[in-house]
Order: sequence, then C-alpha cells, then structure tokens
Amino acid sequence: MTAPATSPAESPVARGGAVDPATGARVAVFGAMLATAGLPLYIHLPVYAGQVLGLPLATLGVVLMAMRLFDLAQDPFLGRLTDRLALSGATLARLSALGLAAGFLMLFVAPMPGLAWLVAALMLLFTAFSLATILLYGRGVAIGGGRHGQLALAGWREAGIIAGIVLAAALPDLLGRAVPGAGAWRVFGVVLAALCLVALAVSRGLWSGPVAPAAPLTRAALSRSGAGGLIALAFVNALPVAFTSTLFLFFVGDYLRLPGMAGVFLILFFVAAGLSAPLWSRLARRAGARPTLIAGMALAVAAFVFAGVLQPGDAVAFAAISAASGAALGADMVILPALFSAALARAGLAPGLAFGLWSLAGKAALGLAAGVALPLLQIAGFEPGGDSPARAMGALLILYAGLPCILKLGVILWVARHPLDGESA
Repeated sequence: MTAPATSPAESPVARGGAVDPATGARVAVFGAMLATAGLPLYIHLPVYAGQVLGLPLATLGVVLMAMRLFDLAQDPFLGRLTDRLALSGATLARLSALGLAAGFLMLFVAPMPGLAWLVAALMLLFTAFSLATILLYGRGVAIGGGRHGQLALAGWREAGIIAGIVLAAALPDLLGRAVPGAGAWRVFGVVLAALCLVALAVSRGLWSGPVAPAAPLTRAALSRSGAGGLIALAFVNALPVAFTSTLFLFFVGDYLRLPGMAGVFLILFFVAAGLSAPLWSRLARRAGARPTLIAGMALAVAAFVFAGVLQPGDAVAFAAISAASGAALGADMVILPALFSAALARAGLAPGLAFGLWSLAGKAALGLAAGVALPLLQIAGFEPGGDSPARAMGALLILYAGLPCILKLGVILWVARHPLDGESA
C-alpha cells in the first residue's frame, strides 16, 4: 500500500487548521516568486518594449495576444504532465524556478534585437509561470488536507503572491530613480532572477515526502466532487475583476483624469489584498466559507457602486475604493482555491490537470472581458488619452463599474443558493 502524502505526525497542518510556520513561509516565498511573472509583466511590458526595445505598441499587442493563446493551450497539458510526474515534483519545481530566472535574464538583462528573442523569452516565462502555479496549488492539495487546512494554507500562499506582485510592480519605478536609462531594467531582471533562486532554495522542503495515489481526473469525477462547479464559479466570479483590470488605466487616466496616480492606486489595491488574505482565512475557518465569501463579495459590490458615482479628480475617494476592492479580492483569492483544493483532496483526485483547468478559467475570463469591453468602447467612440465624447465616457463607467456590479450580485446569488464544494456550507 502506498503511504499517504504526510502522516498525521508529520503533517504541516495542525488539527485546528493552523499551518506550520516553516511550511507557510515556504509556500509564501514560492508564491511571491511566481507572482513576479504574472500581472507585473503585463504592467511593465508596454513601457519596456517602447523605451528599451523600440517596439511599436501595436506589434507588442499582437505578440501578447499570441502568447495568451499559447498560454491558454498549454495549461491543461502542463497539468497532465505534473500528474504523470507526481514523484518528480522537486525536479519540476527546479525547472520552473530556473525557467523563470532564465526568462527574466533574457528579457531584461540581455535583450537581443528582433522579435524572435522576445517571443522566446516570453514563452519561457509564461510556461515556467504556469508550471510553477500548477505545482504550488497542486502540492497544497496534499499538504493542506481538508477545508480548514486549505484555508490556512491559502492565507500564507495568497499573501506571498500579493507581496510578489507589489514588489515587482513597484521596483522599476524605484530603481529608475537611482539607475539611469535601461540600467534600471537590467537591475530589475537581476533582482527577479535572484528571487527565483532564493525561492527555489527556501521552498525545497515543500516537494519532499511520499505522494499519495490519486484517481485520474474525469468530467464525472469533477462533478461528483463539487470541483467542477467550483471551476464554473471561479470563471464567473473572475469576470467582474477581469473587466475592471482591463479598463483600470482608462478609468483612472481618462475618466478620473489622474493618470499619474495609477501606480499608487494599483499598489494600494494589492497591498490591501495581501494584508486581508490572512484575515479572510481566519474568518472563514471560524465563521464558515460561505458567509465569509459572501461578505467579501458584498464589499466588492459596495466598491463598484461607489466607483460608479465618482467625479473627475476624486483621488481620495478612489484610493478608498482601491483599498476596499483589494480587500474584497483577498477573500476570493483565499477561499475559492482553498475550497477547490479541499474538494480534490476529499475525492482523491489528481490535482495537476484540475489546477490547469482552474488556471484556464481565470485566463479565459480575462480574455472574454477584453474581447467584450474594448470593442464596445471603440464603438462608443472612446479615444484613450484623447477627447472622447460623453457617450464614450458613459460606456466606460458602465463597463468599469456597472456591469461588474451586476455580475458580482449574480455570483452572490449563486453562492447563497448552491453548495460550494460538494458539502453543505
């Protein structure tokens, strides 16, 4: 008989759901590493491509669209790979961390002229990012155990991820004040590559220990476990944030007319999400996952409502909204992946492909939001940075605040009426 992933005496999750601090720290540091190759990359690439690579934004847009399609296609494949090579988790973790480090060096430290080098660097970064994400969440299924353990583990993981996002989002601006020109980007690449090596060393203990046997993932098994419903919920729940993420810079720059404050609002948003993650985790373990998740979603609705009544120049009010919506996102980031992991663990399902599908759902939501919002804005006559008519600004307000509010209310109704993970909440 195959040994369980961790024996009761060795389990990093205590009976009450608390996570061993050493395990939590390993998870947080690995999460911080992988987060640097996520959203911050999309934030910085347009500026970096224009200033350093001399690449037209239209060309970069085509490249990123192609990379997104490549990324969507590879997630299920990488998930199956991690399931088949479950005993080689440490090797795959090394490959993902070293792949991220090499990709950062290729992109920022030693860029080469032409598109081929850029595409190769982005393909390496996106693949390593997806592999690291699937590995981290999949390993959490084994070490987190049931719902309370998964919620505790998620608090560490998501706080680390947010810390990585804030670090990578803010660092180029800070470095640019001390290092002139392209040198700041080279230092940025070296720092991120070094973080990958540190995370690889710190997280080594995560991948050790026997691996429990897991049943192959099928559509019927997903449905029976409740995990399939959670994937659908995650997709719908990601749509409101996908719309606001797609339109954030337009809303701040063109509607609020505060383009210079965009970075401050973003950092405030993610800091609030990171600080709230452990609090949501603790509350969910005490009050239950369903009421805690609904409370977080209600906070998001309130943020959307108040965003809808802002006037140009309302910097302080939007700062408060950024903090509130970031805190609301913290609840989503902690609770939904934890419930998904608990459902997989309870059903004994292989986690790799499952989290490949989970990742695919989030990326599909971002793609759908961009595919809907941007053409509608163009039809309404919106001109980024230009003189847009009143109807275009009205369309921007509806798509940024009104539609996400309606979608979030629908998600709240869904959560209130349906079990979250195959159990009564």
